[in-house]
Amino acid sequence: MSIPMTRRTVLGAAAATALPCLAACSDETRQMIATDAQPAGYPTVQALQFFSDTLAERSGGRIRFHVYAGAQLGSENDTIELAQFGGVDIIRVNSTPMNVIVAETLVPALPFLFRDIDHMRRAMDGAPGQAILDALAPKGLIGLCFYDSGARSFYTASRLIHQPKDLAGLKIRVQSSDLLVSMVEALGGDATPMSYGEVYQGMMQGVIDGAENNWPSYESSRHYEVAPFYSETRHVMAPEILAMSRRAWERLTAPDQELVLTCARESVPFMRDIWDARVRTAEAAVLAAGVTVTDDIDHTAFARRVEPVWAKYLKSPALKRLAEDVQAVGATDA
Repeated sequence: MSIPMTRRTVLGAAAATALPCLAACSDETRQMIATDAQPAGYPTVQALQFFSDTLAERSGGRIRFHVYAGAQLGSENDTIELAQFGGVDIIRVNSTPMNVIVAETLVPALPFLFRDIDHMRRAMDGAPGQAILDALAPKGLIGLCFYDSGARSFYTASRLIHQPKDLAGLKIRVQSSDLLVSMVEALGGDATPMSYGEVYQGMMQGVIDGAENNWPSYESSRHYEVAPFYSETRHVMAPEILAMSRRAWERLTAPDQELVLTCARESVPFMRDIWDARVRTAEAAVLAAGVTVTDDIDHTAFARRVEPVWAKYLKSPALKRLAEDVQAVGATDA
């Protein structure tokens, strides 16, 4: 009898053949699976390994997980689905692919929501961040913590961007995200969804005029070679999400659940230290390569232009309150 090859059976088979069988593990020893689409050595992957090592040490070796980096088990969308039905235990994903699954994850992806990186970290480590993590549970995931994904800014082949009007007529590559498309269009640019691997060639051939990303991605992709004008708009600071399969979570005892959560959260400052160092190194490298950079940005004008985007995506009173709660974090100290 043949088995229909649905998306779920294909993903399940990939996990089963790539990894040791979880059922073979005793109750005393749990060998779990963690996935990350980023390559080995990336800050999030290093943080996952730190998390695994800390968990193994604190549990006396009873609980540990193996990190599969470099998208070995599929794209971030694939691994979210795998975790939801228990095919993998722990996932690190960007918040963007979560947007269509958990509405609350749209909030930290809103353009010009955060004042700076410190504001983002305080909000995500605090009550607003916990509310977003809690919203994952009905979707089969347990939110553990947030990692950094940096501040995204515009870079182009032809000119610096100081005000929204400077984006007029420019084709700007964005991720496949309705929110990012809406943002660029609201700012007057021509949003062009495109895979990350095609951006360099796209700019070199004039298919697109620019893109937007953080310092490490701008440097490691060598996009600065074809787009040497970097404008620090810092328009989006959406964090990464570390989550656990709810099925795997419910197999743990209450003390072990607390241990997993504690070790995950202890990996956050470790990740941020690595990320901050990488940002500094990337910025220095592109400046040395002759890139023209500006932080002379009219943030008020940008924020005003994206107000319709906020209205479009904050569709419920609860989401509006969540955005307000994020904005209120540390506002009196700003």
